[in-house]
Amino acid sequence: MAKEEFRVYNSMTQQKEIFKPKVPGKVGMYVCGVTAYDLSHLGHARAAINFDVLYRYLQHLGYEVTYVRNFTDVDDKIIRRANEIGEDPLSLSNRFCQEYLLDMDALQCLIPTHQPRVSDHMEQIKDLISLIINNDFAYTVDGDVFFAVDKFPNYGQLSGQKLEHNRAGERVAVDSRKRNPADFALWKAAKPGEPSWGSPWGPGRPGWHIECSAMSAEYLTFKFDVHGGGIDLIFPHHENEIAQSCAACEESSVSYWMHNGHVTNNNEKMSKSLGNFFTIREITARYHPLALRHFVLGAHYRSPLNYTVSQLESASDAVYYIYQTLQDSEDALSLFEEGIPKDGAEKNGRTIQLDPADAQECISKLRTEFETKMCDDLNTAHILTGAFQDALKLINSSINAVKKKQPNKQKQQKQQKQQEQQDQEEQQKKQQLLMNQSLVEVKQEVKTVLNILGLLSSDAYSEVLRQFRDKALKRAGLVEDDVTNLIDARAIARKNKDFSKSDQIRAELTAKGIALMDLGKETIWRPCVPVEQPLPLVEQQQQASPVQT
Repeated sequence: MAKEEFRVYNSMTQQKEIFKPKVPGKVGMYVCGVTAYDLSHLGHARAAINFDVLYRYLQHLGYEVTYVRNFTDVDDKIIRRANEIGEDPLSLSNRFCQEYLLDMDALQCLIPTHQPRVSDHMEQIKDLISLIINNDFAYTVDGDVFFAVDKFPNYGQLSGQKLEHNRAGERVAVDSRKRNPADFALWKAAKPGEPSWGSPWGPGRPGWHIECSAMSAEYLTFKFDVHGGGIDLIFPHHENEIAQSCAACEESSVSYWMHNGHVTNNNEKMSKSLGNFFTIREITARYHPLALRHFVLGAHYRSPLNYTVSQLESASDAVYYIYQTLQDSEDALSLFEEGIPKDGAEKNGRTIQLDPADAQECISKLRTEFETKMCDDLNTAHILTGAFQDALKLINSSINAVKKKQPNKQKQQKQQKQQEQQDQEEQQKKQQLLMNQSLVEVKQEVKTVLNILGLLSSDAYSEVLRQFRDKALKRAGLVEDDVTNLIDARAIARKNKDFSKSDQIRAELTAKGIALMDLGKETIWRPCVPVEQPLPLVEQQQQASPVQT
């Protein structure tokens, strides 16, 4: 368990509170999922990633978590889309439920304990509506069932909305049959061309809000710990959920209401109508899913998340650096066996030089900083900076010591007596073992942080790096052979002392997100944040001066 108390922001009380589950050691958590009628967008990705981190962190703290995330597969939008393309509504929604699961897998979101669908829980929904009617909180009109908000005095407690401030017709069409314009549908009477189910009030289908009350009660009872979703769900969805659940069961209660912030595009609200809307697939076609996850975690979950290409590029570069560091440390450790360099290890040119005391200090700082920030309402925004970056730097510095003095050491050893030489070799072996183990421990602490944040891939580091390089080539409009040919052309230019051309090749690749690195006689490349190089002075002057006519 963390040394500090875990605090979360409760939207109901509008303050941070110490997290205390209703049942010690166990947590019940319900998060509103997607309405499955199209590919999921960046806003869906944000909610899924943020609550996946909560799920992971609660498990890290030792809790047994029951995580429920629903699918809305019966809804007006689904029916409308299905009719447009001539597909069965349930078939359409099932198809997009599967697409959503593929996106979640790519983003490394853990599979929730339960993923209920509306179409599979009609009996529970109808039973809940019957309870609400029997408790005199709802009424029927022509096969429809409406919740009577006037009967629920605490309506508006989560959102702060007052009934007199509600504007009829803003979200749904005005229905003169309602006793109050703010009353909302629990059950909708069947219409031609729409799917329907039998009920005591006639054939029909559920209203939107009732499904979450029914499914959360089914899997978590009426009393559970966390209810989450996007901030746009506070009103009316979550407000109506509270009213329904309390009307059905007087003791209904959720301890913590948690909501993630909006997603904007270049500081403008992201929406389909504005044409600045991106699906997860559109983004991951060009950027690695881990880069998208890193980008999402770069903002506190309650803050607005501003989508820009430059920030996604920076996130991609940051994750590549992390995996390159892990790969380099793995390569360095593979050169040793029981503290003794393997045959041919000297040719690698690297050794491991790490003070165990520095390693332990680094681990302690990283662990403390990570727990402190996570305990403060999952403050992921700065976790991958500070002590985390210090740990990566320590790993890199410990494996980058070039063994230039090795031949001199060997010469000195030959001049010593045999016994002294054996003693020294044994001592060196112990020291090397200790340094290697220290590197392993720092690396493991880094991996622990990555795992809790969902940034640790099950693929080999080398495979992840290859995937990142493939995405970089795609963004650059190049293939591997193109880069290889340009590297060869640059080498020829350098050999001919045509440094202007060699610099131009490097600059053009850098502008496309491909960085060249000269390692001795070899040149390799890696993805980078695209950087437009400044124009030569002559071209700058030409652009700055108006053309005389």
